[in-house]
Amino acid sequence: MTPAQVPPAQHTSFDIRPLLFAHMACTIAMMAFVSLIGPIARVLDLAPWQAGAAMTVSGVIWMLLARPWGRASDRYGRRRILLLGAGGFTLAYWALCLFIDGALRWLPPASVAFIGMMLGRGAIGAFYAALPVGSNALIADNVEPQHRAKAMASLGAANAVGLVLGPALAALLARHSLSLPMYAMAILPLLAVLVLRLKLKRQELHLAQAPRTVQLRDPRLRRPLVVAFVAMLCVSLAQITVGFFALDCLGLEPADAAQAAGVALTMVGAALICSQLLVRKLQWPPLRMIRVGASLSALGFIASALATNSLLLSLGFFVSAAGMGWVFPAFAALAANAVDASEQGATAGSVGAVQGLGVVVGPLAGTLIYSLDPRLPYFVAAALLLAVGLWSTSRTPVQPPQPG
Repeated sequence: MTPAQVPPAQHTSFDIRPLLFAHMACTIAMMAFVSLIGPIARVLDLAPWQAGAAMTVSGVIWMLLARPWGRASDRYGRRRILLLGAGGFTLAYWALCLFIDGALRWLPPASVAFIGMMLGRGAIGAFYAALPVGSNALIADNVEPQHRAKAMASLGAANAVGLVLGPALAALLARHSLSLPMYAMAILPLLAVLVLRLKLKRQELHLAQAPRTVQLRDPRLRRPLVVAFVAMLCVSLAQITVGFFALDCLGLEPADAAQAAGVALTMVGAALICSQLLVRKLQWPPLRMIRVGASLSALGFIASALATNSLLLSLGFFVSAAGMGWVFPAFAALAANAVDASEQGATAGSVGAVQGLGVVVGPLAGTLIYSLDPRLPYFVAAALLLAVGLWSTSRTPVQPPQPG
C-alpha cells in the first residue's frame, strides 16, 4: 500500500441517503428558477440575451470554483465543505427570491434587475459547485472502486428527479404568482442543510500523506476529463437548441414549440432516472458504461436530428438521455479510480471544472452551429459521442498502485 492510500470503508457502512436528498432538493430549487426565468424576464423587461447571461453565469462560476472546492475538501474535510456549500446555496437562493419578489412588485430599471439576477445566480452557482465535488470525493473515500459507479449513479438519479420535479412544481405554483414557486422551493435547500447536519456522519478519510494537487493535464485523468467535457457539451448544446428546432424543423407555432421542448426535456429527466437505476443493477466497469452509454446517446441524437414530429423528437431525447445516464457516473468513477486517496478532492474538482466548461461552451457552440443548419448540432453531438465510445475501447488508463 502506498503511504498516501488508505483502503476505503466497506460500501455497506456508508449511508448515501443524506447526499441524495441534498442533491435532489437543490436541483429542484435550481430547475424551478430555470423554468421561471422566461416569464420573469418578460415582466422585468429584460432582453433574451440578458436572461441567457443570467443562466450562463452559474456555469462560469462552477467552472472557476470546482477545483478550489475540491482542494478545500481535501484540506478541511468533505462534510464541512458540503455543509458550507449547502448553507451558502440556501442563503444565496433566499436572497435571489427576495430580490425577484421585490423586482416584480416595484419594477426597477432593467439594468438593475439584470445586475441583481446575475449576482444572485452567480452566488448560487458558487456554492452549488461544492456539492457534486464534495459528494464525489466522499464516495471515493468510503466506497470500493468496483462500487463507485453504482453510488455515483444514485446521485445522478437524485439529480434527475430534481430535473423533473422542479419545473413541474414551479408550473403548478406559478398560477398564483411568479414569486410563490421561488419561496416554496427555497425551503428545500434549507432542509438539505438540516439533513446533512444531522444525518451525514463524519466519515473523513485520514491520510498518512498530505493532500496533493492534481493538474488538469495529468495523463491519468485525460480520458475521464475529455468524456466529462464532451458529455456536458452535448447536453447543454441540445438544451439550448431544442426550442428553436421545434420551431424551424417541425414547423410548430411558438406555443406548440414551447410545449414540445418542455415534453422533450421532461423525457430527459425520466430517462436519466431509469438509466441510472439500471446502472445500479448492472454494475458494469466504467469504461464499458462509457462505451455503451455514449453509443446509445449518439443514436438518440441522430434520431432527434431526423425527427419529423414532436413525438419522435421526445423519443430521440429519451434515448440520448438514457445513454448519458450511463456516461455521467462512469466518468466520475473512472476519475476517482485513477488516483489515490490523497488526490480525490482535487480530482473531483477537476471533473467539475471541465463539466462547467462544457456548460459554458455548449450553448455558444450550439447556437453558432445551429445557424449553419438546424439539424447539425445533433449530428455534431452524435459524432463526438461516437468518438468517445470508440476511445473507450482502447487500453485502460494509468491506475494508481493497489493496496497490497
